[in-house]
Amino acid sequence: MVASGFLLIASFLLVLFVVARPLGSGLAKLINNTPLPGVSSIEGVLWRSLGIPTEEMNWQRYLLALLMLNLLGLAVLFLMLLGQNLLPFNPQQLPGLSWHLALNTAVSFVTNTNWQSYSGETTLSYFSQMVGLTVQNFLSAATGIAVIFALIRAFVRQNISTLGNAWMDLVRITLWILLPVSLLIALFFVQQGVLQNLSPYQPFVTLEGAKQILPMGPVASQEAIKVLGTNGGGFFNANSSHPFENPTALTNMVQMLAIFLIPTALCFAFGDAVGDRRQGRTLLWAMSLIFVVCVAMVMWAEVQGNPHLLSLGADSSINMEGKESRFGVLVSSLFAVVTTAASCGAVVAMHDSFTALGGMVPMWLMQIGEVVFGGVGSGLYGMLLFVLLAVFIAGLMIGRTPEYLGKKIDVREMKMTALAILVTPALVLLGTALAMMTDAGRSGMLNPGPHGFSEVLYAVSSAANNNGSAFAGLSANSPFWNCLLAFCMFVGRFGVIIPVMAIAGSLVSKKIQPASPGTLPTHGALFVGLLIGTVLLVGALTFIPALALGPVAEHLSLR
Repeated sequence: MVASGFLLIASFLLVLFVVARPLGSGLAKLINNTPLPGVSSIEGVLWRSLGIPTEEMNWQRYLLALLMLNLLGLAVLFLMLLGQNLLPFNPQQLPGLSWHLALNTAVSFVTNTNWQSYSGETTLSYFSQMVGLTVQNFLSAATGIAVIFALIRAFVRQNISTLGNAWMDLVRITLWILLPVSLLIALFFVQQGVLQNLSPYQPFVTLEGAKQILPMGPVASQEAIKVLGTNGGGFFNANSSHPFENPTALTNMVQMLAIFLIPTALCFAFGDAVGDRRQGRTLLWAMSLIFVVCVAMVMWAEVQGNPHLLSLGADSSINMEGKESRFGVLVSSLFAVVTTAASCGAVVAMHDSFTALGGMVPMWLMQIGEVVFGGVGSGLYGMLLFVLLAVFIAGLMIGRTPEYLGKKIDVREMKMTALAILVTPALVLLGTALAMMTDAGRSGMLNPGPHGFSEVLYAVSSAANNNGSAFAGLSANSPFWNCLLAFCMFVGRFGVIIPVMAIAGSLVSKKIQPASPGTLPTHGALFVGLLIGTVLLVGALTFIPALALGPVAEHLSLR
């Protein structure tokens, strides 16, 4: 079992790095505004036809463009969901959503969270799925990538105030990265058996004579960008454990690879763009080491099984409670860590049914800001925040002004870094406390005691960190929960983006200082250890008390 687990992890990472390397080179060209082969003339026509000005923006204008796009998308999607019964491609004649569910869903998909307080096949029309949710899957992913583009340019450029053109970046990211790769993945999914049609739901009679309805829909197209853009969610309520979304072991592996593809490629692109590939590899080493340890912990916990069941004679080697029976314990554990390390939230297993420690690891991966590969763009700029914090700590220890890639890190950058890092922990802890203090919050809990607390803590952690996966067991489709989680998702997304853009605006105007004998090397094993230690320290100091009340208390009670 141990050999099978590590072989699975090693093969997954090997294929991931091989596929992501060439994509990283393409992303680096977009960051450096290097024309891609054969598209310069096409882009010229696009800028003129769309009326996009080609001059570059400072950080305030760049940020304003991103906020305007997302707020407009939020308003349009909210109204679309309210009135979906009046719109076409609704063969099941599904009604419009309640105001609080429409608000929650609109905020969820605009913020790249894709938290779902509803069952997709019984709630949303094809029009809402295609024109509403899938479009936002592209735009929210492009927004995250655009932010990291601006931040990387801030490290590369010096003595200027501009970070690129937000509108041009969004179009390029969507047209040259997200659309073509999503198309390839969608076609592969269709070939493997994923649905892609606009047919009405099909009635059928089971072998036992029961009458049921078989849901249809344009699944493959949404599934592709769902995993590539680390959006998460699912066309069906069963998510990626539904055979119409994830029919084979091969599609399951491709989904996991697609979730990590762009976050990994952005690390390679970062090294290429700053002119030092060691910097990108350092971040990948830190992310990969944390990832491997977390996967090993979940696999170990799930193989051990529940001691109460073991006492009744259950076999610990086949602890299938909550797992995807087609793929087994090890693959289900790997998928759980992949989807929570990245800001995805697609699931093939019921995290609520994991062991206490097995469920704690995915929860903690979200709570540290999902910087272990993380979401598209958001994972890398989140990890770079920890890099700035690490060089600041190192600067204090050696008595030098901290710097990274030749840029001095001053008080302003550290204030913005601290603000960005503390936004999501504040949302998680205060949101969980509010839910536990009110009748409306506690009424959604299915289980009492530590496990019920874990349900609440997981849900708020998922929303505030824009993951979207659910621990299950929590009835979240109520005005209280829809509004609370919508607030956490919105502030958790843009409350981090705003200080990140402020940091980029501050750094881009600074001069790049040449390295000296006293400069702290930001590559190699020493800095990897310092960076991992910083991430673990912040995560431990922030969330150990809350985790002790939930999964840790539950684990100890089982013993």
